[in-house]
Amino acid sequence: MTDEEIRSIVLRVLGEIAPEADLSEIKPDADLRDQLDIDSMDFLNFMIALHRELHLEIPEADYAKLFTLNKCVQYLAAASASNP
Repeated sequence: MTDEEIRSIVLRVLGEIAPEADLSEIKPDADLRDQLDIDSMDFLNFMIALHRELHLEIPEADYAKLFTLNKCVQYLAAASASNP
């Protein structure tokens, strides 16, 4: 899976979690929770949705590694590559 495919999935899932958000305005290196005004439950739902969509385990200890769009894509791309 390419970085662009992963980015597209991440943005789609974010749109489901925060439907009122303008995803075209997301800054790739800024905290998603701050930009989208989502709380910890929304972020947990985001992690669960990514797990379901990509069939990847995301340990709770790694959640802090996925707080920006770029970090999400990097983490998920690496996880996907190691779990073909």
